[in-house]
Parts: sequence; C-alpha cells; structure tokens
Amino acid sequence: MHASAARDDEPDLLRDQFRQLLRYRRLIGAGIGIGLLGGAWLGVTSADSYAAASDIRLRAPTNDPFNPAVSVDKTINMGTERQTASSSSVAEVAARALGLPDSQLASLQHGLQVTNPPQTMVLHFSYTATTPEEAARRANAVTKAYLDLRKKQWGDLRDSMIKKTRDQLDPMAKEQQDLARTLANQGSSASESSIARRDDLANKVSTLTSQIASLNALDMTAGTVIVKAVPPTSSNGLGLSVSLGVGGAVGVALGLLAAWVRLVFDPAPRSSGDVARAVRAPVLGTLPRVTAGGPLLAVDQADSRLAEEYRSVAFRLAYDQRFADRRRLLVVAPRGSNSEAAAAVASNLAASFAETGKDVLLIEADLRTPSLTGRLRANAESRPGWSLPPQPGESGWPGPRQLQVDAGESGAFDLVPGERVRNVARALTSARVTRLIEEADLPNATVVVLAPPVLAYADALALVDRVDGVLIVCDPRAVHRAELVRIRELIAGAGGTVLGAVTHSALRHPGRGAAKSGHRGGGGRSSNRSTPQRMDPANSVPYPPLRQYPQGDGSDTMALRTIPARDR
Repeated sequence: MHASAARDDEPDLLRDQFRQLLRYRRLIGAGIGIGLLGGAWLGVTSADSYAAASDIRLRAPTNDPFNPAVSVDKTINMGTERQTASSSSVAEVAARALGLPDSQLASLQHGLQVTNPPQTMVLHFSYTATTPEEAARRANAVTKAYLDLRKKQWGDLRDSMIKKTRDQLDPMAKEQQDLARTLANQGSSASESSIARRDDLANKVSTLTSQIASLNALDMTAGTVIVKAVPPTSSNGLGLSVSLGVGGAVGVALGLLAAWVRLVFDPAPRSSGDVARAVRAPVLGTLPRVTAGGPLLAVDQADSRLAEEYRSVAFRLAYDQRFADRRRLLVVAPRGSNSEAAAAVASNLAASFAETGKDVLLIEADLRTPSLTGRLRANAESRPGWSLPPQPGESGWPGPRQLQVDAGESGAFDLVPGERVRNVARALTSARVTRLIEEADLPNATVVVLAPPVLAYADALALVDRVDGVLIVCDPRAVHRAELVRIRELIAGAGGTVLGAVTHSALRHPGRGAAKSGHRGGGGRSSNRSTPQRMDPANSVPYPPLRQYPQGDGSDTMALRTIPARDR
C-alpha cells in the first residue's frame, strides 16, 4: 500500500524538483550561454580542418609467410607499435621527407593520431591539416616514414645477428680447415680424437652457416599499406549548426548540474516540506504572487485564487484542535521583508473567520510602523464589547478606540490599530492588552494579533505566552532553514506553539506609473484610489471620533451586551 502511494507521488516529486531547479534560471542560462559559445568556437575553428587517413597491416619478418606455426600477434605488440608510430623518430623521418625544418617537428606531431582497431593487426594513421592536399600528403609521409623506420630497425637487428654469428663461425671454420689438413697429412695414423674433433667442428660450422643463410633470407618489410591517404572532400568539423546544437545540449546539462549543486548547498528551504520540517508544523497554504503595495484584503483584488487560499488556511486552522480550544492566533514574519505579507495574512484571516460568523478582533501589535488603519476600510462603528473603558491609571496604547473594518461580502471585523509609543515592551505587556486577548474566551469570539518580525524585534515573544498559537508567514527564497528553526525554538521557549506556516512568493513591485494609479484599501473599490502608504502618526489624520456608549441607560441591554468572561 505504502509502496503504491510512493510510486504515485514520484511524478509530483519530479515536477517539484524540476521547479526547484528552475529557481536558478541565471545559472541555467549561463550554462546554456557557455555551451553555445563553446559550440560556436568549435564550429568556427573546425571549419577549415581536414583529416586524411591511411592504414597499414603489420607483419613480422619471416622467411616463410605461409608457415602456420608462426603466430604474428604473439610476435608483435600492437601497443608498442602504436607508440612507435607516434614517436618523434617517425616524425623526424617524415619531416625530412616533407622538407620541413626541425622547428615544425612539434606541429607535425600535433596533427597526427594513430589508433589500432581492436582485434586487428592494423595501424590507422589520421592526419589533420588546414587543406585536403596537405592532410593527405602528410598522412602518406608519416605512413612511409613508419615503414621505413621499422624496416631499418629490423634490418639493423638482422645485420647485428649475422655479424655475431659470423664472429663465431670464422674461428671455427679456420680451425676446421687446419685440422683437416693435419689429418690428411697423417693419413691412417690419425687419432680418433682428432677425427671426432673435426666432425664436431664441421657440424657447428654447418649450423652457423645455416643460421646466417636463414637471416639473409628474411623478408624485412614491416607491413603493407592497405589504405592510402587521399585528399578528403569535406571538412572534418561538425559544422556550425551541429556544433551549436551540441553546445546547446551540453550547456543545458551544465546549467542543470550547476543549478543542482546550487540547490544542494542552498541554505533556503527548497520546498514546502523543508519549511514544515524546520518549523515542525504543517504548511497551511501557499499564496499566489501579488503586487507589493496593493490592497490587503483579497476581496479588493481581482484574483479569486487568493481569497480561496485564505479561506483554506482559515479552514485548516479552525479544525486544528490547538487553535479551536482558545481561538487566539499570533501572525508573525521572520524579517521585515515579509511584514507586508504578514499584515495581509492577518487581515484576510480575520475576514475569513468573520465570514464564518465569528466575532473577530484584529490587534495590530506592530507599534513601530503601524499601517493597517490606512490600508483597511476602517470606521468608528465598533462593537461596544471590544470598547471597554480603560481601568484607572491606564493610558496610552491600546486606547478605547477600536475600529470596524468592512470586509465586503465576508462581513466585518474589529480592529485595534497600532500607535507609536515610547515604551513598546511596556505597552505590549500591559493589562489592557491581556484583557483584549482574553476576549477570545467569549463564545464565538476569535482574536488575531499581528506582531513585528520575530528576528528583528522581541515584541512577538512578549505576546506568545498569552496568544499561544503562532502562524509564521515567510518567503522560502528570502529565509534560511536555520532562521526558521531559530524562530520555532524562540516561540517554544516563550511558551507558545507553532500552528503552521504560510508561504508566499516575492512581491511584484509596480512601476512608477502603477504606483500613481494603485489601489488603496481604505476607500471604495474605485480604480482612482491612491497607493497605500504607511501611516505616520506625526502627519496622519486622527481616528474617527469614538461613539460613546452610555453605561446603564438601557442602550446596551443584556440581550445585546457581551459580558466579559471575568465578569460571568
């Protein structure tokens, strides 16, 4: 069963690995470029090269070439003969025959290639030159030089053997002649030992004479030319088109190899599985690529896939028992480059929970660069349950101003906007923030908290012990696996739990013209809305006036009023 499932997953794994390799398009493109340049160079340099070839069938010196007892392959070592044919001795003989100076001996050897086809007694001479006639002339010259050199070497060896044999024969023949004259003078009185000595010398002289005769009868031809080199009719190169094709294929292989090596040593997560293993939690969703600076809510964008992906993430969270028990969610990003994506995830998850009928409160705990008020359609129509008056002695953020965000067809959710404060840590650990987070204990309530990047500030860690469930938003290409592991360890050390991760691609940055005609999340759906900007508290417009709900005058009856958990 498991083996069958693994086989079914193999095509998906291969496609995923191929997509990962395509992340390094520059390396693949560089490999293709190098391959094409190499192919072009090979095609140009080999366009004027011509190769002529000749073949020689080797033979050993013999006085009876038809004797079946003589094994030529045991007499001749083809490896040695091939090295001899490629040696400088043969090149010197060929250079003299061609009339070349000694300075061109190296270039003469450079164009020569000698091979031996397997299981044959044939040497194949191939010579490459710039013209067909020169290639054939030099190939034949080298072939003849090899045969002449080998014939001379065999002849020198035979002459040396004859000389040594004759050096032995001459003293014996002289001694035999002297002994024969002595025995002839003695007649019948000659001793038997002298006669035996004469016969022995006669046998030895006859043997040595026979050896000399056999050596003189040897055919010293080193081989026979079976194929003579002729001028080739076409170039030896592959041609420019074929060379470019081969170079392109080699370039693709080289680029893929370089991309694979880069992928192996890439510290960034290679896939959603790597992200899941680093945070030890599932990847709840992968967002499609969107334009930077666009509207935060998916309802303001034309891409319906984005809204569907947010609903899918919210659905998976809702069926996670760890989140369903407390309904508190902290949305964080590793670094500042993912802050916009984290804000979009927090806002859209709040809208998705509101779409299911939940009473959602979104707390912007980013007190350093707050921006949600200017990017969401927020007004002062907040439910009184979120707008409890501050306790005596409480001041600063979060104040009594809670806004309501119109999420279109998804409904609405409440927003506690962030403000710049002097002491961020004190504001995040205040009792007022704790009471807001505890609103998630109310029936049908959900609290989503947006915190600054974990690796940039410690603000998120100050909230982990009260929010518990953490959702990490990251771009796998912009974060390292070690950083995700570090975030998980920090969250676990602070008493929280990583519920999962949401990955996204790098944001598209619009051009100057698009920046002037972009959308703003704080207005209607008209195309004339300006590009959203981060709200600067020094220059921002004040919040809309807070609607005052009188206490105990009957406007908030028991049927309408939400009672905090601590008062029940």
